[in-house]
Amino acid sequence: MEELQELFHRIEDLIPFNRYLGLHAESIDGDGAVVSLDMRDELIGNFQDGILHGGVISATLDVVGGMAAMVKAVLREGSIEESLQRLRPVSTLDLRIDYLRPGAGTRFTARGFTLRAGSRVAVTRMELHNENDELIAVGTGTYIYNYV
Repeated sequence: MEELQELFHRIEDLIPFNRYLGLHAESIDGDGAVVSLDMRDELIGNFQDGILHGGVISATLDVVGGMAAMVKAVLREGSIEESLQRLRPVSTLDLRIDYLRPGAGTRFTARGFTLRAGSRVAVTRMELHNENDELIAVGTGTYIYNYV
């Protein structure tokens, strides 16, 4: 799984939007992905209470859901190098986010795991927690694999 970690750190560096958000891949394995995000002024949506913007929450859950979907595709290919030659980043087909409480906190962790992965489409489930392990939002995403 060390190769898988390295692959996703490379992808993390290649996507400017993820860098802007400050997303960091914490762990990647056969069960899914975990990313973290530190609160910054640029990410505040409710300026009176210093609450994380809903769009940042949605984007973070989309990223970790896509990473979880890609894990299944990479593992199906058999080798990281084969995956890099054939597989392009996944595309989001559908995304549903349920905001459960305000995004208060200084550090957030998003976890994504695959519910089902077919040959072209994967469905994932995601959760976002703050540093006190309070559940902020959940999501379900559907992603399509892009092969060359």
